Amino acid sequence: SKLAALFAHPLYNIPIPEVMQKDKLFVVNPMEKFSLGHSGSDEWVSSSKAETLLPTGKTAYDTYPAWLKFHVGINRYELYPRQDPLMPTILQDLATQRIVSSVQKSGGTQLKLIMTFPNYGQALFKPMKQTRDQETPRDFFYFSDFERHNAEIAAFHLDRILDFRRIPPVSGRLVNITKEIRDITTDKKLAKTFFISPAGNVCFYGECSYYCSTEHALCGKPDQLEGSMAALLPDKTLAKRRSWRSPWRRSYHKSKKAEWELNPNYCVQVRETPPYDRGHRLLDLIDMTVLDFLMGNMDRHHYETFEKFGNDTFLLHLDNGRGFGTHSRDEMSILAPLQQCCSIKKSTYLRLQLLATQPYLLSDVLREALAADPLTPILAEPHLQALDRRLAKVLDVVARCLAG
Repeated sequence: SKLAALFAHPLYNIPIPEVMQKDKLFVVNPMEKFSLGHSGSDEWVSSSKAETLLPTGKTAYDTYPAWLKFHVGINRYELYPRQDPLMPTILQDLATQRIVSSVQKSGGTQLKLIMTFPNYGQALFKPMKQTRDQETPRDFFYFSDFERHNAEIAAFHLDRILDFRRIPPVSGRLVNITKEIRDITTDKKLAKTFFISPAGNVCFYGECSYYCSTEHALCGKPDQLEGSMAALLPDKTLAKRRSWRSPWRRSYHKSKKAEWELNPNYCVQVRETPPYDRGHRLLDLIDMTVLDFLMGNMDRHHYETFEKFGNDTFLLHLDNGRGFGTHSRDEMSILAPLQQCCSIKKSTYLRLQLLATQPYLLSDVLREALAADPLTPILAEPHLQALDRRLAKVLDVVARCLAG
């Protein structure tokens, strides 16, 4: 396994700083048992705050479901550990656990569902909207592009291979629209949007600001529908997250350009602006830039952090559905933060160099990682080839910075 060899490499075994109590997202007191509380948010509560306990009674840590162990393990330095023994179980649960509830997630431009499992774990379901080999048309603006379920799956594995580990676990899944959505939903608005198409397939379109209409309905074959299932992060009532506007955000306008597109010295003012004026925040943003360039994602307008850790923590790389839309062209403007700031973490640079060489070639290790997904093949072969080409371009930008 090339993937196992990569993760065994010394560059993937650099220790993180010692995790103190204050560095943990949740401090679990061994004397205090946790209960899977059926609160409004389908989240969990500690017994000291719980008004009511489930019939399961008090449960010890080793009996927690995998999703709860994942939440408890989050710390200042990483969303999940490198050699995470939980990961196979989490991915398996996302792909196979019985779905007991399906409701539409509010907000956003496109239809997404929140699905709940019998152990109170939850996942965000993004349904398949286009086939693997469809490229985004050249005349499409990035903000009117479809979100792709396979991009969410591939982004999780790519992020892990780059050793960022800032995307929650994602698995592909084949869902039965009739039994696992229509028949069990308590969402009245969603329920009204189901119909049988002229071809005899079960379809629905939900309610959202862009692609929620009969013309953009999601149809099964006849009721089987592919989608991505992403593990949800802890409820925001338990772990507040802060949303940050990216300094290199696009204008989201058909003709206006953003300031960074017009000012080649834009990075100078970013470096003087908190939180980029100290610590590793700018370097973390450049890590995210590299991830986005490799998958061709132009839609990174915001990012999030866990509020508890202040400015000294990693960025969450959420919402990656607009990646992997094109393989035949490379959008160099995504690399603007790297090009303008000429800065990158040494560890990131060394890993990128490693992934450009045999036997750790980026396309090979990602292909291997994606082969284990239930919906494999996740990416069409040209997308995998494009990764190696784009990685060479990232290294070229860094080489120019070093020479300059």
